[in-house]
Amino acid sequence: MILAKTTAGQQALKDRSVALSLRQRAALILVDGKRSVDDIRQATEAAPEDIAQLRELQLVQEAANEPGPQRSAQELYAAAYPIAVRLTGELGLRGFRLNLAVEAAPSFDALVDLAPRILEAVGVEKFRPLHRVLQLAR
Repeated sequence: MILAKTTAGQQALKDRSVALSLRQRAALILVDGKRSVDDIRQATEAAPEDIAQLRELQLVQEAANEPGPQRSAQELYAAAYPIAVRLTGELGLRGFRLNLAVEAAPSFDALVDLAPRILEAVGVEKFRPLHRVLQLAR
């Protein structure tokens, strides 16, 4: 489970208006809407009762897992195209045909189809920025 601070929890950290143990305060500091309860407990040595107390005091609540905004295929293409052109352009004559294929790619799907060839040509490390953009479509 992932917890997020409530407004009351943020205020309690600022003005220390709620009496908390050191472990509870440390746990409250680490609550960020991204870390799991287990991660927070492990980092702070907080007991399950400490987390339960924070919930009872309404200082934390379960984080909402709202999906991020979806990007259109055109937006993804606009983000991926310059990366793909740069990567294949750096290959010089060795990647000339691949570079031409990338420059001729009319859509995001066409870039996705070329991705395995780009990965093979440039290697995993250099491919990562393009991979991140391609993953946004999933």
